[in-house]
Amino acid sequence: RVQLVESGGGSVQAGGSLRLSCAASGLTYGTYCMGWFRQRLGKARERLAVTYDVGGSSTYYTDSMKGRVTISQDNAKNTLYLQMNSLKPEDTAEYYCAADPSFMGCLYNAPNDIRHWGQGTQVTVSS
Repeated sequence: RVQLVESGGGSVQAGGSLRLSCAASGLTYGTYCMGWFRQRLGKARERLAVTYDVGGSSTYYTDSMKGRVTISQDNAKNTLYLQMNSLKPEDTAEYYCAADPSFMGCLYNAPNDIRHWGQGTQVTVSS
């Protein structure tokens, strides 16, 4: 059974940084795509960053986050990370880790069609 557990959220002032972690179990890295999403209050869940392996490891970042976030993974620890810098008040949201057994489902599937989700971790950025 796949389990994803996020941590690392919290409150930070604008311009600050946070590193989110997602401890994964029940899956084999390289056979799942994984990604970070967020849901702001009253908004739809949005894709932020994805890592997938199709003939080699690749990453995707949504335009609004490019240059401010880095997705990475530690296979030995079965942990996915999202380093976020230069945080803005509009980054305030619940952040979720996701995984899907398709190679690129995290990149192309609508959130409702992605198989596995963590419980989320709240990030609050104050001005």
